[in-house]
Parts: sequence; structure tokens; C-alpha cells
Amino acid sequence: MIRFFLIFLLLLPTLMVLELTSPAQQWLVLPWTSLLTRISAFLLSLFDPGVLSYGKILMDSKTGIGVSVEAGCNGIEACLILVAAMAAYPASWKMKLLGLLAGSLAVQVVNVLRVVSLFYLARWDKEFFEFAHLYLWQALIMIDVLVVWLVWIRLVAKQASEGSPPPSGGLPAGA
Repeated sequence: MIRFFLIFLLLLPTLMVLELTSPAQQWLVLPWTSLLTRISAFLLSLFDPGVLSYGKILMDSKTGIGVSVEAGCNGIEACLILVAAMAAYPASWKMKLLGLLAGSLAVQVVNVLRVVSLFYLARWDKEFFEFAHLYLWQALIMIDVLVVWLVWIRLVAKQASEGSPPPSGGLPAGA
């Protein structure tokens, strides 16, 4: 357990600092943020044809009201926490890779819901928008990361128990 915490505590700040570098911003963060707003605009346009995205901006073309998806709101930091936790945990590389892919997808799906809900809240109620943006969604995204990680740990433990030999002196189940 101490090994896990030490690796996690070393890996997380390293990933966070790397994310802030110019190459990471240019090749990962900005393109991802733009994709996130385009996905959100597409989903919103199914119900509200006046929605458009431009870079990190998601906006109602009729009213000009919208949101800007900034660092910390694009889901990348949440995924980095998940990456650090899964990389630090003792599991096979296959399980880590599958966990990272499925877990990052789960975090980003919730993040799209976050962006969409905040877009509507910005249009309807600025006061509740501030509360939801600063407190509610921050907590929900971190809970999502925690739940994804805990589900993944259970799957890792299940795989490990299925692949482990029976206790010494005992017969395999069903024998």
C-alpha cells in the first residue's frame, strides 16, 4: 500500500506538470478542449439548433450566451488523476490499459454532461451556474474518477483471484 501511495504521489504531480508544457498544450490540451466543445455543440444542436462551438467556446448564436471550457474543465486533469492511480496500482499492463481506456471514456462522458448542463445553466441562472461550476460539478467529476477507479480495482482483484492457484492442500472447486 505504501508503494502505491509513493508512486501515485510521484506520478500525479509529474503528469500535471507535463500537461502544462507547451507541447502538451499544443498537441493534447487545446485539440481535446476543442473536440469537447464540438461534441457538446453537436449533442446540444440535436435539441437546440442555435448552438455553435468555436475552439474552447460553446455559445448560443441567438443570445451570445455561452461557456468557455478552460483548463480544469476539459476533463484532462481528472483523467490524469485516474492515470496516476491506475499506473501506481499493482495490476497487469493489460488491465491497466483497458482500465485507462474505459475509465477515461467514462470520465469524459460525464464531463460532456457537465459542459452541456453548465451551458444551459449559464443561459438560465447565473447564480446556480456559479455554484454548479465551482462546487457541484467539481465534486461529481472527482466522485466519477473515484468510482471508476474502485470498479476497476474490483475487476483487477476478480481477475487475480480467478487466475490464482487454489490454496495449498485444497482441491480445486468442483473436484
